[in-house]
Amino acid sequence: MVLDLMAQLDREFTERNKIEALLRELLDARRNRKSEQLSADQLALFAAAWQARQAEAEPTRPNDSDDDDPNTNPGTGESAPKKRTGGRQPLPRHLKRERIVHDLAEKEKHCSACQQDLRPIGEESSERYEYIPAQLTVIEDICKKYACACTVKTATKPPQPIEKSTAGASLLAQVIVAKTADHLPLHRQEKIFERHGVDISRKTMGGWLAQCADLLKPLYGSMKEVLFQSKVIGTDDTSVKVLDVKLPFARTGRIWPYYGDADHPVILYDYTATRERAGPEEFLKGYRGYLQADAYSGYDAFFKDPARGLIEVGCWAHARRYFHKALESDQARMGPALLLIAQLYRVEKQARSLGSGERLRLRQLQSQPILEKLRNYLLEIQGEVLPKSPEGRAVRYTLKNWTALTRYGEDGDLQIDNNSAERAIRGVAVGRNNWVFFGSDEGGKTAAVLRSFVASCERVGVDPFVWLKDTLSRIADHPITRIAKLLPHNWASAQA
Repeated sequence: MVLDLMAQLDREFTERNKIEALLRELLDARRNRKSEQLSADQLALFAAAWQARQAEAEPTRPNDSDDDDPNTNPGTGESAPKKRTGGRQPLPRHLKRERIVHDLAEKEKHCSACQQDLRPIGEESSERYEYIPAQLTVIEDICKKYACACTVKTATKPPQPIEKSTAGASLLAQVIVAKTADHLPLHRQEKIFERHGVDISRKTMGGWLAQCADLLKPLYGSMKEVLFQSKVIGTDDTSVKVLDVKLPFARTGRIWPYYGDADHPVILYDYTATRERAGPEEFLKGYRGYLQADAYSGYDAFFKDPARGLIEVGCWAHARRYFHKALESDQARMGPALLLIAQLYRVEKQARSLGSGERLRLRQLQSQPILEKLRNYLLEIQGEVLPKSPEGRAVRYTLKNWTALTRYGEDGDLQIDNNSAERAIRGVAVGRNNWVFFGSDEGGKTAAVLRSFVASCERVGVDPFVWLKDTLSRIADHPITRIAKLLPHNWASAQA
């Protein structure tokens, strides 16, 4: 009975610690900033702890110490951003300018002291912004008709994105960009249009979004072909609420971004009703190459099957997050690990401007010794931490995925982390705080298609409104064999 009570008490103690850690994490996420950067002072303490631990095992050698540069960003090894110089910045030259001349009155152009007329000696100029509110314009298409004794001919107007609709390409582009890029829910856009004296319901705009997504489906398929040409694809996922008429509450769907490499600058989003493996398995069917992601167990079957041709690349940002979460409970052991990870990122900062071959040589020269030190250190402390503690989970995650985490050191085209795909999620995360939920699974698929084009435009520096306006006005009669020319990166090249 005593043994049973002790075992029950141990289970309850472990469960309580887990709940307390989760509660602390949630409160920190709500109250504090989410940055995982560490100060230079913290890293200096971790370096001292690392050297002290190494001194216990063997005498310290001069080359063993590889402290971080205090001028670098401790979390990533990147240089601290330089502060912007003071003073007002010049106004953009591309904006339309209106010159307004302010002159003295005629009686003020005569000097009362010397009784002479004042002569002009120059002028002073200053600039300011003025805002001109957006406006809606009604375009009336007039098709002339002609007839003779035997026939009648009528002039044709250019094809519209949505036939027999009151919305032109520019209005459709505005609604899409406002919803997808600026995160304005349709009910807020409805109020904005009301201030312009126009009644456009959110239901009507929702129908426009779905029709535009259907119109752009061939282009979405072409963009997927470009994505599959990438040597490495980064992916992640995030949750979204979805309404279901069969349920009294909103269920959880998933949005998956797929980030192409530098030579194929596209970002595709896919929506699935659940987080099951079937979603990414269906989307990635036919792709062979590197897949960089977190250690989601649904991907394991892809990498174990040689016929799939997928090679796993891990993400050090995910691994670092485990150590950062465990830092409060065990700073003595987690600090040195974070120090070594920061040194890995410092090498990546140096390699950023190098070519693939030079980057690989730099990693083999500098990153490999750090990785070896980190692995030996984790193996050393593995027996010192509790398996189910935050620090135990950090060590276990890193060692279990060690092969995937170190694969970036085998190819200069691979990245140390999957932060590009995580940044692609940010737009969805910010948006769901505004539009809150998808109305249905079909609404989720529509949002994924439209978000793909907006994010791809932003990646290559193209104004999504300009691209959507031009593409929606042309895609109806654009040859399907040349559909790829409308992709944002190809469109940007053509415009240049």
